[in-house]
Amino acid sequence: MPDEFAAASEQTFETQQAFENFASGFAAGLRPGDVVALSGELGAGKTTFVRAAVRARHGEDQTSSPTFTFWHRYHGDPPIDHLDLYRIHDPGELAELGLDEAFDGTSIAFVEWWTHAPDLLPQHRYEVTIAGAGDGPRTVTVR
Repeated sequence: MPDEFAAASEQTFETQQAFENFASGFAAGLRPGDVVALSGELGAGKTTFVRAAVRARHGEDQTSSPTFTFWHRYHGDPPIDHLDLYRIHDPGELAELGLDEAFDGTSIAFVEWWTHAPDLLPQHRYEVTIAGAGDGPRTVTVR
């Protein structure tokens, strides 16, 4: 885990580029087995955060919002799993989706709307909360 994010921190970014630079820097220190739990309102920038992280790790933007498929795997070294639990209303739905395979320790996992199924994620994780929307500033809290 990135040492600079070991303790809770909060930062505000005035521009989209500054927000994406933060996500890229954050992702640079992640290792296989790390899990990043993302929360924030619709339009806060959860998928943008993941897109910047994937680009930083894999050198290209292969991301799309997995809202309707629940899970995308971006191949690279290491692979990145991107889950979106927005449409999960009952955690019991998870058993049939097989999403727990994303936490087998071979990839870095980013999970949007993780609070819809908190028991799915391991206890050892980064919790990233993003506040803001539109063209306005973003405040990011990492725990």
